[in-house]
Amino acid sequence: MYNFLDNIPAIPLAPWVESAMDWLTNNFSVFFDSIQKNGKLLMNQVTDLLVNIPAIVLILLVVIFAFFVTGKKFGLATFSLLGLLFIYNQGLWTHLMETTTLVLFSSIISIIIGIPLGILMSKSTIAENIIKPILDFMQTMPGFVYLIPAVAFFGIGIVPGVFASVIFALPPTVRMTNLGIRQVPKELVEAADSYGSTASQKLFKVEIPLAKSTIMAGVNQTVMLSLSMVVIASMIGAPGLGREVLTALQRTQVGNGFVAGLSLVIFAIIIDRLTQSFNKKKAV
Repeated sequence: MYNFLDNIPAIPLAPWVESAMDWLTNNFSVFFDSIQKNGKLLMNQVTDLLVNIPAIVLILLVVIFAFFVTGKKFGLATFSLLGLLFIYNQGLWTHLMETTTLVLFSSIISIIIGIPLGILMSKSTIAENIIKPILDFMQTMPGFVYLIPAVAFFGIGIVPGVFASVIFALPPTVRMTNLGIRQVPKELVEAADSYGSTASQKLFKVEIPLAKSTIMAGVNQTVMLSLSMVVIASMIGAPGLGREVLTALQRTQVGNGFVAGLSLVIFAIIIDRLTQSFNKKKAV
């Protein structure tokens, strides 16, 4: 059966993308190399700092923080104590600190970029119409795809892992910041205008404080998405618990994979509950 679609030449999208990547890597190699070198140095220093602090000291600090953030309740504090002691007992403490560094940097970068973008979207319909499809693209693209430009720009290691995690984890903060500010009651905004508030005063003293709970919900999602990229980022050399899971998978070591995966689950629960409790405390 004749199909006229067969006579339409294929769009050379793949060669175009490869040409664009080659142009970027050739013309901005110094820039990418600088980020790779300095970023790796900085993150290694943070990891070394965390590793050099006695494990029991960090565990107690997390337990105390969890106790007070949750309103002096023992549930999360007890879970944090037992969970972190379990990770230390399994010899995965250094890997946990490497994972913490990766999640910390990717979350901070995502928040620094995401909140201003969300504010821009809330203030400009044009910006929202431009940025929203980009966020849709970022959220629907499989996380593995982000490893390709990460490796092309930065090689292998923790820096490309952070790069891929930022792209994957950025959208929730942007969306929730935009949503939170747009949901601020118009009456309060008009009241601020009537008192002669400047745009910056209205933003920082009215809109952001009222939208803080929604913004923090987006931050929580960003942190959790950063953590979810740990295993995927290990495929391009990112250290941490994700590498242990990947190694166990490659060697069919079910026990080691289960322990490393369980450690990630414990870490994720602690981070999730802490950020949620912190948000509730601030909201009150």
